[in-house]
Amino acid sequence: MWAEGGVFDDVVLGKRSAVVGWLLGAIGVVAFWGLIIWAIWYFVTSLTRHPGHDHPPADPRRVLDGRLARGEIDAEEYKQLRDLMRGDEVGAGNGRSPVGTAEKR
Repeated sequence: MWAEGGVFDDVVLGKRSAVVGWLLGAIGVVAFWGLIIWAIWYFVTSLTRHPGHDHPPADPRRVLDGRLARGEIDAEEYKQLRDLMRGDEVGAGNGRSPVGTAEKR
């Protein structure tokens, strides 16, 4: 009665196949609707984005302040660049030239 191909196979394996089928079907339905919802979200957000308008242009003074804070430039170079941005004569009267304009020897 419980031999291979008998009632055991029909009852137990048949139910197992049905459970696996239902499980795969449910996963498929969730994946399908998830893909539909994601596609709608993606297209709506891509249409409402404005390229190039995400961030306002950086303020040069803040960039310079950040470079000083990170240690990329020293205080003297900071003062020179700050004065250059203001339009002042950098190093007027002291014989120094603005950063990057000194003659190479």
